[in-house]
Amino acid sequence: MVSILGISAFYHDSAACLVVDGEVVAAAQEERFTRIKHDHNFPVNAARYCLGEANLTAANLDYVGFYDKPLLKFDRLLETYLDYAPSGFSSFLKALPLWMKEKLWMPDLIRTELAKVSGEEDERAAKKLGKKFEWKLLFGDHHESHAASAFYPSPFEEAAILTIDGVGEWATSSIGIGQGNEITLLKELRFPDSLGLLYSAFTYYTGFRVNSGEYKVMGLAPYGEPKYVSVIKDKLLEVRDDGSLRMNHDYFSYSHGLRMTGGAFAKLFGGPPRKPESLVTQKEMDLARSIQAITEEVMLKMTRYVHKETGMKKLCMAGGVALNCVANGRVLREVPFEDIWIQPAAGDAGGALGIALAVWHRYLGQPRVSPEKQGAWQSGAAGRHAGNNGNNGLTRYADGMKGSYLGPAHTEEEIEKFLQSRGLPYRKYSRKELPGAVADLLAAGKIIGLHQGRMEFGPRALGGRSIIGDPRSAEMQSVMNLKIKYRESFRPFAPSVLREQVSEWFELNADSPYMLLVADVAESQRRKMTAAEEALWGIEKLNVKRSEIPAVTHVDYSARIQTVRRETNPLYWEIIDAFGQKTGCPVVVNTSFNVRGEPIVCTPEDSYRCFMRTEIDFLVLETCVLDKRDQPPFVENKDWRVQFKPD
Repeated sequence: MVSILGISAFYHDSAACLVVDGEVVAAAQEERFTRIKHDHNFPVNAARYCLGEANLTAANLDYVGFYDKPLLKFDRLLETYLDYAPSGFSSFLKALPLWMKEKLWMPDLIRTELAKVSGEEDERAAKKLGKKFEWKLLFGDHHESHAASAFYPSPFEEAAILTIDGVGEWATSSIGIGQGNEITLLKELRFPDSLGLLYSAFTYYTGFRVNSGEYKVMGLAPYGEPKYVSVIKDKLLEVRDDGSLRMNHDYFSYSHGLRMTGGAFAKLFGGPPRKPESLVTQKEMDLARSIQAITEEVMLKMTRYVHKETGMKKLCMAGGVALNCVANGRVLREVPFEDIWIQPAAGDAGGALGIALAVWHRYLGQPRVSPEKQGAWQSGAAGRHAGNNGNNGLTRYADGMKGSYLGPAHTEEEIEKFLQSRGLPYRKYSRKELPGAVADLLAAGKIIGLHQGRMEFGPRALGGRSIIGDPRSAEMQSVMNLKIKYRESFRPFAPSVLREQVSEWFELNADSPYMLLVADVAESQRRKMTAAEEALWGIEKLNVKRSEIPAVTHVDYSARIQTVRRETNPLYWEIIDAFGQKTGCPVVVNTSFNVRGEPIVCTPEDSYRCFMRTEIDFLVLETCVLDKRDQPPFVENKDWRVQFKPD
């Protein structure tokens, strides 16, 4: 048995992943355990969980892989400072102490931290124990880790690979080819030219947190008009035919300053950045629409170039920009790849999984037998668009991510012990009764916190740790946003739909198990709007009922879709199926089980706490169902709004 622990840490979204004999056994982000969103610290708790899934200790490991090369990153820091000196001196001074104290001594640091995973808390003793570990430590290139996370778990025997993020060591985007167990990177775009950093600059300028609020910009875009596209192209960047960028860095500060944008950027767009938590205006909506349009244009050009350059029929994607599901949907529809597969933990967290699989396949030379080669997967190209029949697009679907359900699970015995120890009233259902009981509550307009099975790896809740509701309700979006999530009213919600019936409700006939593709609601499900409704502008569009499932229909008729298969998540599939049989609508609203600024819940205690902090009506902990009306008064020592910083 060969055990490999992959680690990503020290930037954002630290994570750990355990691979045993080539199989992904467990993976989780550190934030889920510490309750600090995007926690960047060494993933002690996540690593402890992963090792526990295989009954291993840190001393039992054969290899540890770190997802990037710190010395190359330090090289970029030094070279960038010299290029911009003396203007970059303040940011250089801020970064230098951390590098001198920790990051330049990464091997020692990793060994010490993994000693803490083994239970040795004393720093001196941990250092001593760390030196005794016999496993081999390997470092991967950042974009190679992304590429490995994209290709190795994919269904494909061979595919083109595209990675796009802010920046790794030097690369900001890369293209390559995966074949069998081999990955070859062909070209890269280098810092400071970066689509990810460009998008983050607009995230910052529109008043949202970088590396956290980019999805808000994507959700805000349909309320605006692309009025700034020409300004962006004239002043900020050149987009080449292959999708590569050349940016005008007179307008950006991220290379040498402590902010994403500076005075020239503010002057170009008519004022300083929006203050966080202040009113979102039409200007921010138009900026969001404009940068989203640029991003889609770049990603379409990149993927067309990759298709032409590699000659591959399939495409795999990773990197933080690959979480832009609107652009992904356009790639699926408009670029002549037969199929695409996107790593569900596409950001830095997925680098832990990528490096672990890269050690197995690339360093150790172990073979890879893809689901496609095994016959466990068939191309869905013929049925990926609505209107294509054949087998109704129902391909046999398998990949190496196990539905991304790679985190902790809790037994019914553990859950009942928790509930009984707190004296919390609940009703226990049989496994057979539960789906129908939950469907009845949904049909009655109740909002449900669902905690079942293994926790998801990556930023999306996929039915393991989800809040669910009735998509037919015109009020559901505003209720969930304002009374459950405590967040901005413009934020859209995603539908979870039975895979068998997705094309009846959406203009999509393909698997989208990881909620990474956007498609429009089917014409047959749309409501004809009045002339007055059509004339509405900006945020006024929000409360117009546009379809039979208004709670998951965005203002441009789009939806971020999760298709659900019984083979992958049986209970979630059965709940949606029971709801469909009862109502004729095999779709539910699905949003992550958390409040704004909080990581997705992990434990039953996390779920109960979130349940009681919000206006969720019922909590489902495996087969135990809790009614809010029956619960004892819930008292906390401090306001959670102080604990969780708005994202």
